[in-house]
Amino acid sequence: MEHMNDNNHYHDVLNDLNPQHRALRQMIPEVYRGFAEMQTAALASGALDKKAKELIALAIGIVAGCDGCIASHARGAARAGATRQEAAEAIGVSIQMHGGPATIYGARAYDAFCEFADAEVGTTAG
Repeated sequence: MEHMNDNNHYHDVLNDLNPQHRALRQMIPEVYRGFAEMQTAALASGALDKKAKELIALAIGIVAGCDGCIASHARGAARAGATRQEAAEAIGVSIQMHGGPATIYGARAYDAFCEFADAEVGTTAG
């Protein structure tokens, strides 16, 4: 059964963080610039493609218990073309490695992934 998320909770998570990041970024622009460059380099396709790297980042966000990380990398994985099954299997690895807490954040991550995947379907043909 296709997951249909009737709200935009994880879109809101990212939108709510924007003003906070903006204020801090104005105080320490070099740190944010360096982080953005590192993120771009780390997520660029190489031996592992961007989709695989976004799924790894999603799993790490689950283990870290970071809703902002989950939202950001769920969006990234959906945009990179990950399927629900691929996201679920990456989440399964985080559960295997982190146990019970990952079942909670894993469920949140799957919900976030489905929200962004549904939005991608709405913006693309097919």
